[in-house]
Parts: sequence; structure tokens; C-alpha cells
Amino acid sequence: MGEHKAFNYDHELSKLHTELVHLQEWIKTQKLKVVILFEGRDASGKGGTVKRLTEPLNPRVCKVVALGVPTEKEKTQWYFQRYVQYLPAAGEMVFFDRSWYNRAGVEKVMGFCTEEEYREFLRSCPEFERMLVRSGIILLKYWFSVSDEEQERRFKNRIKNPVKRWKFSPMYLESRLRWLEYSKAKDTMFAHTDTKQVPWYVVDADDKKKARLNCISHILSQIPYKPMDLTPVELPDLPEYSGYVRPPMNYQTFVPEKY
Repeated sequence: MGEHKAFNYDHELSKLHTELVHLQEWIKTQKLKVVILFEGRDASGKGGTVKRLTEPLNPRVCKVVALGVPTEKEKTQWYFQRYVQYLPAAGEMVFFDRSWYNRAGVEKVMGFCTEEEYREFLRSCPEFERMLVRSGIILLKYWFSVSDEEQERRFKNRIKNPVKRWKFSPMYLESRLRWLEYSKAKDTMFAHTDTKQVPWYVVDADDKKKARLNCISHILSQIPYKPMDLTPVELPDLPEYSGYVRPPMNYQTFVPEKY
């Protein structure tokens, strides 16, 4: 691989944010339906990338789905039913921070599903995704690849940093102990679901900032769009109100100015 040129992260992210806004407006006006999945090992940088993606976007158009543990009722449903309800309508984009691929990863490795449920997922998932594509949904899948050394460094940082401690789960300890099982599960998942119609795109995520920029740039390259022309807007002057008297300031409760 060739040398990577130096870059200013904030400058590059700002440029990508501008393009993301153009993409958002294109999706809205053209009534496209977009779904993007983010998968990878624990602490691989998925969540950070999703945050940077959504920073400049309208949450009514671009929505993030990060589901917790399924309820007892959801466990009795068709497996994909839980996720179908979050699929986009026309003019919307949905980001899944982890998705139906939980069954091929954590559920398989930790024994949260039966072997038959796991095998059925591997059989049905490619057809489910082809159905989504045939329905008109643009579906992109990203796998964030992180080395065991870098994952360990990030785990230690989360343990020590009180601001990040909430990110550390006891499940992470199990994921460290079962590194090989997770690797095998990922290989099997790719063998069954890395299809021509809906391929996996792997993001080298050892460098978080590069991973974010590379992923956002790739998303922009995968959805053809045109920059939207901004209609000139003139801000009108405030009208003059006669006879209106504001109530005294001490009638209101203000937040103390500690800063």
C-alpha cells in the first residue's frame, strides 16, 4: 500500500458534512429509502462513526436505531420482525448501530440462540436482504475491523475514564475471552451474507478518525446524488409592535449563570 497523505481531520470532516447535507436533501426530495448497517467487534468505533455521520443531519430524516436486549414478547416473534418496524419510509435514511446480525455474532457465540435458529438465520438473511433491495431500499453494510491490541487499548481507556465507563459492559470481558469464537462467527457470517447484491464493506478501524472519514466518504460514493441548490432567503425585519409591554424580568426563573 502507498503512503497516506497527511490530512486535517476537522477540515475533511467539515467537507464531508457538507456533502452529507446535500445527500440528505437528495434522499428527501427524491423519496429514496436508505438503510446502513454498522457492525464489528466491541469498541471498534461503530458508534463514534454514527455520531459523526448524524451530526449535521436532520433527525426527522436520518434516524439512528440502537436496540437493546429483546423483550420476552419479541423473542417469540419472527426474528426480523423486530427490525422491520424501523425500516425507512420514502425520503428517510436509517442507521442501525448493530442490527439483525446480532444473531450471527453475539447470540451465536454467547449461546443466546439455538443452533437451529442460527442456521435458519444464515439461510434466510441473504433472501431477506434481497427482498429489501427489491422493494427499493438502498442497503449498505459496514464491518469495522479492529485488531486485538487496539481493542484492548480502548477497553482499558473505557475502564479508567469516568466519562467513558458507561461504554464498558461485562459482555466485553466475555468477548475478550472468546476472541477466536467471534472471529470464526464473523468468517461464517461473511461466507453466507457477503452477497453480490448486498456486499459487506470492511473498514480498517484501528485509527478512529481515518475510519470515520473513509466510511463517510464511501457512503457518499455509493448513493448517487446531486448537490442541492439553496434558494436565496432574505430575513424580514421584525415588525413593530405598539402597545406590547413585556412582563418584568424578575417574573421569570432563569438558570444561574455559573460560567
